[in-house]
Amino acid sequence: MSDQVVATVALALLCGGLGLLVPALIARVPEPEPVTTDDAVAEQDVPLPTVLPAAPSGSSPSTPAAPTVDDEGPKEPYVDIARLPGLVWRAALASAAAGALVGWSVGATWDLLPLVPLVPVSVALAVVDWRTRLLPTKVIAPTYLVTIALTLVTWLVTGGTDDLVRAFWGWLVAGGIFFVLWFVHPRGLGYGDVRLAGLLGIALGHLGWGELLVGVYGGFLLGGVGGGLLSLLRVVERKAFPFGPFMLVAALMGVWIGEPVLDGLVTG
Repeated sequence: MSDQVVATVALALLCGGLGLLVPALIARVPEPEPVTTDDAVAEQDVPLPTVLPAAPSGSSPSTPAAPTVDDEGPKEPYVDIARLPGLVWRAALASAAAGALVGWSVGATWDLLPLVPLVPVSVALAVVDWRTRLLPTKVIAPTYLVTIALTLVTWLVTGGTDDLVRAFWGWLVAGGIFFVLWFVHPRGLGYGDVRLAGLLGIALGHLGWGELLVGVYGGFLLGGVGGGLLSLLRVVERKAFPFGPFMLVAALMGVWIGEPVLDGLVTG
């Protein structure tokens, strides 16, 4: 049995097992507290307006409520999302499939180490963002620390300084691009997407420039085409669809075909 097959089977089993914990992870995410508008913009995936209208004379502006979805009502509680029928086996199946693809693409190398926990966490983020259009910092921030730590462990074991430097550039490039887009047009992109872009940039950059290129550009391509199609089908609102799931699918595509795409561009 080849090392590639071993990596595929091992990652499918490991990530599938971790995927069983996705509902528990979602249930443990704290609900957003009432926040100011600026805090809401930083926390949620679909930002609120950055300027509150002036309050009428003789009254004071009310404190904004917790983030809602398109002002249609309260955000769906995380505990309710965690209790969705079939979420356990669907999350496990999605994690196993993604893990198998990652294992097949990367092979039996230490480069898999930072990706293992990222797979089930990505599934959890995709579920949450799809249903609430929020990318919780309470999930992304710890995943940053774990990803950075495992990337450093990989560097210590393999001595791959180039990979480590590329991971830094991946964070800077991906996070920087999304930050600029958010800064220029905050109502069109949430800061949760910026945080997620930096996290994915570390993982993709550590693997290679091709993975980073396809993963970042593919997010915009899938988000534009996929979001437009879902809007036409009235699955999502045209001006308020979750971008995180498209970013995560594109990142997986980057792992899968990033290297051959870059090779084709260079040689072609």
